[in-house]
Amino acid sequence: MLILASASPRRRELLLNAGIPFAVRVPDVDETVLPGENAIDYVRRMAERKAWAVSIGPDEIALAADTTVCLNGAILGKPASVGEAKMMLKVLSGKTHEVHSGICLRYGGRTLTDASTTRVTFATMTDDEIEEYARSGEPLDKAGAYGIQGLASRYVTGIEGDYFNVVGLPVSLVYKRMLELGWTPKELQNEDLPSEAGDRL
Repeated sequence: MLILASASPRRRELLLNAGIPFAVRVPDVDETVLPGENAIDYVRRMAERKAWAVSIGPDEIALAADTTVCLNGAILGKPASVGEAKMMLKVLSGKTHEVHSGICLRYGGRTLTDASTTRVTFATMTDDEIEEYARSGEPLDKAGAYGIQGLASRYVTGIEGDYFNVVGLPVSLVYKRMLELGWTPKELQNEDLPSEAGDRL
């Protein structure tokens, strides 16, 4: 059984869509960026910390992930307020930035950590568009203050790399690493998936 060490509804949805059965155990970790830490090192470290912050049984794999937005080396995390969201959106407007996701899989005494990077280009947003989107509520729980799969999709003019990485989980990379740990495709059966959001979600 795969144990998703995340409270993110987007990561849950991506695993469901990929036909990968899982249960959820939410970790509690300090997500403070260390002095001088770059974005890729940060998301890899966070993913590993989250993977080790949940308990797993001998037949379970812990999967943890962390995603952040980076522009010119500056990490843009989740905004704490509408005002902070507006500041981030103004910075991203009309520019190309990077989205980094770190993943960590822990199973049978082994740990695999990896990362994926996608480049995203934003259209130039007007002040009114920034104000409207920031107040929609969508940016407040998302790195970089936007959700590419939601209202912000109308401002995305280009993407280079894995789209699902921007949503929050590079699914193909996760699947590849799961196979390396001995997780077999026969364990990924649709009939094993929960029919609706219940105890396993």
